[in-house]
Amino acid sequence: MSSQKQNRSVTINTLHQMKQQGEKFTCLTAYGYSDAYAVSDCGVEVILVGDSLGMVVQGHDNSLPVTIEDMGYHIECVQRGNQGALLMGDLPFMSFYSEQVSLENAAILMREGAQIVKLEGGAWLAESTRLLTQRGIPVCCHMGLMPQSVNHLGGFRVQGRDPAQAQEIIDEALVLQDAGASVILLECVPAELGARVTEALEVPVIGIGAGPATDGQIMVLHDLLGLYPGRPAKFVKNFLAGNPDGIQGAIRAYVKAVKAGAFPGPEHCYS
Repeated sequence: MSSQKQNRSVTINTLHQMKQQGEKFTCLTAYGYSDAYAVSDCGVEVILVGDSLGMVVQGHDNSLPVTIEDMGYHIECVQRGNQGALLMGDLPFMSFYSEQVSLENAAILMREGAQIVKLEGGAWLAESTRLLTQRGIPVCCHMGLMPQSVNHLGGFRVQGRDPAQAQEIIDEALVLQDAGASVILLECVPAELGARVTEALEVPVIGIGAGPATDGQIMVLHDLLGLYPGRPAKFVKNFLAGNPDGIQGAIRAYVKAVKAGAFPGPEHCYS
């Protein structure tokens, strides 16, 4: 057994303490035993078993085909390899359309090993967030660009550039915090908005394409390793390229860069 697993167990309280102390934390996706072991053993605080598996594992164009059964299976595999990171699981498309359905499906993921569940949406998630929290299920609310709403949004577009939309994101994040959300994840928004949301909230904010001011950063593991077809998104950095220490070295370089404030840089941010 890894000594790291014996000595380190990241919880929601850990992330809140890190925010209070001004210490950055890192998140990465994992989808199976081996990648979960490597990610957590290299010091990443949060593993996300994301519905991004629909694209990087299953080969779909988006995450919409992913089912709750898919998520449960991958969470079960990941928890076996996890060496003490906080394990977050995505509730996939149409698995949280009502409060009762949210509760039932979140329970499935928690039974398989998730320690917090992630839902995509804004203030309309408040009642489901409150219900899950009251039932002992921590919640991360995913705002900004929401991949499950890609058809409604008209593609993968930066959100919050309009001042009114930016203020709406801030206001709705406060509503979700008041409803009990333990974490907010903010995707693909201008760096200034990422900073404003992080400053406004007491709970930790995780960013992806949301600038350097958020409390934590998240990447898809396949993006970090350069395993993406075509042109990568602006907020992606290949940490494996030129790294003599292989995959583990790339993960450690990512952790070091986030904690030092070197990633994301200006070239990875939206204005």
